[in-house]
Amino acid sequence: MNLLGPTSNTFISQRLRLHYVDWGNAEKPPLLLIHGGRDHCRSWDWTAEALCEDWHVIALDHRGHGDSEWASDGNYRVMDMVYDVAQLIHQLGLAPVTIVAHSMGAAVALRYAGLFPEDVAKLVAIEGIFPTPDWEARMRAVPFARRIRDYIAEKRKAAGRLPRRYPTIEAAIARMKAQNPYINDAQARHLTIHGINRNEDGTFTWKFDPYVHIEHPYDISQNRKHELWEAITSPTLLLNGADSWAGNPIRDGRIEHFRSAEVVEFENAGHWLHHDQFDRFVATLRDFL
Repeated sequence: MNLLGPTSNTFISQRLRLHYVDWGNAEKPPLLLIHGGRDHCRSWDWTAEALCEDWHVIALDHRGHGDSEWASDGNYRVMDMVYDVAQLIHQLGLAPVTIVAHSMGAAVALRYAGLFPEDVAKLVAIEGIFPTPDWEARMRAVPFARRIRDYIAEKRKAAGRLPRRYPTIEAAIARMKAQNPYINDAQARHLTIHGINRNEDGTFTWKFDPYVHIEHPYDISQNRKHELWEAITSPTLLLNGADSWAGNPIRDGRIEHFRSAEVVEFENAGHWLHHDQFDRFVATLRDFL
């Protein structure tokens, strides 16, 4: 175990300098941890500490998140993030790699595993099978031109919005806890300390680019997503929280697009189940890996 914590590193992808942390033990099998939207690589610290004696753990900061650069055009398409993951795995020679990913990061990992099935040893996707059938139906109900117009309006609005500033760390921590009532005080403090920057006037601002809030209207089709899920050959574990909006893939039928995926639902857990029920999550993860 690396008692000093992880080392900070960067790599280049599509002209962006992206950040990742490395927990050492390079002689061990590689394990890549990929966070979700508006999150950062240090949200995996508890998981990394639990596994870094047996794995070479690397955790990525997505573009526009954590200590990675922001995209100059403010566009954060899923397929660009798939490219970033592919670039990191290629540059570091991690394949075949085991991936554990959450939310948007899990959506990225699922697509990567379908594109490069030979490069993924095992895959754990936490709340990342997007969108749900209900969500997809609502999207299809909105005419294409209307979706583009709404996107343009939302992005124009974001261009004039100043990032929210918090007068103290405690105020930012309170905001973090309001977003996820399951996490405890120690978790909220850790996630906040690694997720904020101190401004020149002494206030604090979240590290992520405000544009990451905006869902891009251009993406691959639902059929293409299903094709990529169906192309995954690695053992796959799909985790979801019983109290999450993301739904259960067995009950809504999305499991049909996976060759041999196991689904585990966590009671008393929401979208961040790996924080909400950490002990059970790590035990489940160890059993699968």
